[in-house]
Amino acid sequence: MQLNIGGLTSFTTIDFPDHLAAVVFLQGCAWRCPYCHNPHLLNINKKEDDWEMLRTFLEPRRGFLDGVVFSGGEPLLQSGLADAIKEVKNMGFKVVLHTAGANPHRLKKHLPNLDWIGLDIKTSFKNYPQITGISDSGDKVRESLMLVVDSGIDYEIRTTVDPHFFNRTTILELAEMLADLGVTHYALQECRTIEGYQVEHASLFDDSALRARLKSLFPSFTIRQS
Repeated sequence: MQLNIGGLTSFTTIDFPDHLAAVVFLQGCAWRCPYCHNPHLLNINKKEDDWEMLRTFLEPRRGFLDGVVFSGGEPLLQSGLADAIKEVKNMGFKVVLHTAGANPHRLKKHLPNLDWIGLDIKTSFKNYPQITGISDSGDKVRESLMLVVDSGIDYEIRTTVDPHFFNRTTILELAEMLADLGVTHYALQECRTIEGYQVEHASLFDDSALRARLKSLFPSFTIRQS
């Protein structure tokens, strides 16, 4: 199989809730979001297949790790992802996918083999081109969202709150739209500071009324701050 890995986290309890997992960061993404926290993964910079390296890493961790998270970049761009998922499950690990939802047809193909999904919703669907630079990106994400919500698989929908794009009103508008579409598990994430892109969150995450409203929409609502 062809698998291009740009990074590896040995274990985490955050990326697969209530489980101990490793995170595999796959290279490649078609979008160019200005606050991307992994810009070094946007391009596929090497040709060699990294599967054997991953298999060697996972083998002694059977019985210790619960799962393997495929993140990115955008892991759905990787041609070897289906085979990697199959092999990882054959090794006894659960499989998690983190995706931005840009490829609903590929997502649909992988869904039956996933144990948990983290789907990023960046903004209202009509405003997606402002962030991604791709004209029809919002339509594809909406399709991916409905696939996840209807799948029966455990998931989390999450939004990175960049104050350049969000305020209290737009956060609530997005949350209410997601609730209307059937989303039950939602999280807000602080936009981390990266070189050349400074963000100020001010009081957005300290707004008790905002928190209460979001909690009423999503009983499992979570805020994650860096």
